[in-house]
Amino acid sequence: MWLKDSSIGRKLIMSISGAALILFLLFHGTMNVVAIISPKGYNMICEFLGANWYALVGTIGLAVLVVVHILYAFYLTLLNYRARGFERYAVTKKQASVEWSSKNMLVLGIIVLLGIGLHLYNFWYKMQWTELRHMMGADVDISKATDGIGYISELFANPVYSLVYLIWLGALWFHLTHGFWSALHTLGWNNDIWMKRLRVISYILATLIVLMFAAVVIYYYGCSLVC
Repeated sequence: MWLKDSSIGRKLIMSISGAALILFLLFHGTMNVVAIISPKGYNMICEFLGANWYALVGTIGLAVLVVVHILYAFYLTLLNYRARGFERYAVTKKQASVEWSSKNMLVLGIIVLLGIGLHLYNFWYKMQWTELRHMMGADVDISKATDGIGYISELFANPVYSLVYLIWLGALWFHLTHGFWSALHTLGWNNDIWMKRLRVISYILATLIVLMFAAVVIYYYGCSLVC
């Protein structure tokens, strides 16, 4: 199959899935900022995106994108390892000029993956999945699903979790800064003029996404100290 056997096809899958996930992060981050601006509005969003059919369809689609992106990332890394072997440890001027994030995408990806797992446990399993089980007749506590503000206030009052979350966001920033312009490069935006612009845009976009998520963590952790 061309998308699996061709180097261009594999990179194309990585680029398209990655770009789609970045769009989701922009949406998700914007939704999170509402938690600071309007707690009532945030709870309304949580209700709208609860265990409703359209939210479940979106969740399944997002899960497919994440799985495809992760599997292709490991597959490409394995192929690169087989092709280059121990040469990847050689130090050259060309390698020294490569961005740190580019040379450590696998490690950053693993940290991001672990963070996603923790995030899913806290925000999907305890909210949408619990609400879905309740709708099916299970005797479960849905207070976290119905009071999103109360839940994130409780969650980010924990300094350990807040710190872990911020470390995850730091890894995500490095991953996004490289991944965004790399994806567009694969899709054809690869001339010298646009590559310089795309690098700048990738830093702005990654910083915006991470700041939107981090702002909620810092805000509610700060509230736990002064309230």
